Amino acid sequence: MNAEQIIKEQTGTIVDVRSFDEFAGGNVAGSINIPLQEIAQRLDEIKNLKAPLVLCCLSGGRSGQATQYLTSQGIECYNGGGWLDVNYLVSKNA
Repeated sequence: MNAEQIIKEQTGTIVDVRSFDEFAGGNVAGSINIPLQEIAQRLDEIKNLKAPLVLCCLSGGRSGQATQYLTSQGIECYNGGGWLDVNYLVSKNA
């Protein structure tokens, strides 16, 4: 499975790990915002999200860090890269 397949099949949750201000400036419809620096503190909340998770940010760097951490915690997740790329995939399936 990969991020594109999850988005196409609408089987998981899209999590944007950018800051609140970045998220407020534009985001993927239906995504939720959990800034990278809050991932560890909000682990219980993340574990209750519909898996698998597709993580995104501005370019894929922060979502890559979050993907590594969450994977090490046993959470099925994939780095979707930049939010604009994820948004494009979501809009393609709308």
